[in-house]
Amino acid sequence: MIGAGGVETASEILNRIFSDASGSSAGAEMADLTARYQALQKATFPQPEQTRFIAVANQKGGVGKTTTTVNLASAFAEFGSQVLVIDMDPQGNASTALGVPHETGIQSTYDVLEGRHGIEEVKVASPGFETLEVVPSSIDLSGAELEVADMPERNQLLKKALTDFLRGSKKHYDYILVDCPPSLGLLVLNAMCSVNEVLIPVQAEYYALEGLQQLLHTIGLVQQSYNPYLVISTMLLTMYDKRTLLSKEVFDQVREHYPEIVLNTTIPRSVKISEAPSFQQSVITYDPRGAGAISYEEAALEIAQRSKWVLKHIANRKQGE
Repeated sequence: MIGAGGVETASEILNRIFSDASGSSAGAEMADLTARYQALQKATFPQPEQTRFIAVANQKGGVGKTTTTVNLASAFAEFGSQVLVIDMDPQGNASTALGVPHETGIQSTYDVLEGRHGIEEVKVASPGFETLEVVPSSIDLSGAELEVADMPERNQLLKKALTDFLRGSKKHYDYILVDCPPSLGLLVLNAMCSVNEVLIPVQAEYYALEGLQQLLHTIGLVQQSYNPYLVISTMLLTMYDKRTLLSKEVFDQVREHYPEIVLNTTIPRSVKISEAPSFQQSVITYDPRGAGAISYEEAALEIAQRSKWVLKHIANRKQGE
């Protein structure tokens, strides 16, 4: 097959050379990735009219929550958005993947929550992206839940710090992403009280569906008691294996129950996605033409394209109060 003007595209050349009769060869997959990569380079990436405040949360560990935070943030920055990542997980894995120091004793979200430092003092630039900044975590944060338990308005500590920071900041942020720990404690509650949206990564496995119900119940309690403007804006299927029937069944079930918020994009299982943090990088910079990077960029584009609908939904909730 010859492209427009009688010249084969790169994807057509790859497909012609490597494809077999079944159409399921490695070459066909390479051709598909090339076509998707080229489409992303040509895509118009809309910026939201207002800052989107998004907590990435799931109390179940190992679902790709931090990986999703890091790679969506990097994809947004790659497309020109101004992004701030707040690492609320004491493990500090988001800080690691974004190339930011987070050893014990450094200024971190721990100091922000306890009021010793503001976000402006603590945030640092992520190497490789001019428009991506990080408020790093540290292991010190693991004791914060006990230390702030008796403080007044202990659920609003991050919200107050974020409000104070944005009031004095000369920058406009398109996206503020909060990476939550795999729990349902005070740190997660602080995150959910400081944002308008929750993005839930859902692993394409059966047990993920059981954990999802508990998380949705918790979010409902937060909406009732602390943050009535909070919406679940996005669900993203992670660790998706297109070769298995189970992945497809999980995706179909989630889409059936939550059709308006499930992204069409799925994130595949990928060695490169897992390797990238060990080099203090997101997969967006580590393997930019690989399936993981392309999928996360497609997810970021899909989220950006839904901004108008999401912001309108949040505004309607506020007007209804």
